[in-house]
Amino acid sequence: MSRGLDHIVHAVRDLDAAADFYRRLGFTIGARNRHPWGTHNHIVQLPGVYIELLTVAEPEKIEPHNGRFFSFGAFHRDVLLHEQGLDMILLDGRNAEADAAAFRTAGIGDFEIFNFEREGKQPDGRIVKLAFSLVYARDPKAPDVGFVTCQHHFPENFWNPAFQQHANGVTDIAGAVMIADNPSDHHIFLSAFTGERDLQSTSTGITVTTPRGDIQVMTPASYTDHFDLAAPDVARGARLGALRLTCPDLSVVEACLSAGRVEAKHHMGRLIVPPSLAHGAAMIFEAATAR
Repeated sequence: MSRGLDHIVHAVRDLDAAADFYRRLGFTIGARNRHPWGTHNHIVQLPGVYIELLTVAEPEKIEPHNGRFFSFGAFHRDVLLHEQGLDMILLDGRNAEADAAAFRTAGIGDFEIFNFEREGKQPDGRIVKLAFSLVYARDPKAPDVGFVTCQHHFPENFWNPAFQQHANGVTDIAGAVMIADNPSDHHIFLSAFTGERDLQSTSTGITVTTPRGDIQVMTPASYTDHFDLAAPDVARGARLGALRLTCPDLSVVEACLSAGRVEAKHHMGRLIVPPSLAHGAAMIFEAATAR
């Protein structure tokens, strides 16, 4: 079964500052949520996909990894020890048990399914129940990237058009960009993780086209050519470096950035906010027709 993007985690050290930055980019930001295992987040919703701004706010509550138990909190804590930025890709999980079995068969993960629930607040103030099941996979050549499927048990309580309207006009996540010295090293893993057999291979790297959004793996040189940015250090393994966002009109995004006093540059028809400003993640705005 092919799996599309569900959300991307942007791990940051200062959640309040990151939320303020996203507001200055022109995004609508959800309320601060608190997880019982020590992480806090804000959600930036788009139709069917979202960005999770996340920090470790209560480290004393984090449980360690233990055998088949993959600790969500410990993973992000360890990444934030040496960097901040995009660190986890979560795909649309429709059946956690089936995903876990598929990952086990493919040899990319044999972790316990992680089930949790929390309350959410609707725009009218109504409290609703939210529940999720996470299934983890691991790519040894990308130790600082988390790979997960996320099954929503009450999607009608989570997705809300009122949260998906943004002043910058962004309507979708076109994809996530990884950087690796040898992108082909991740071909087999990403095929098993996404359920997509046909991956596009070019001199730039590889691209997985999922039912919602792409996962690209580029060489450092190709990343620099495409986005006019210095590539992140990949000595520890592949890294998530950029988030591609689509909108009908780049001039609307540019006006929002100007109003928010966020510096950006034009390159190859895109508007790019560098990771030095965007809490470790490159934000790539592109016209919807550019996909």
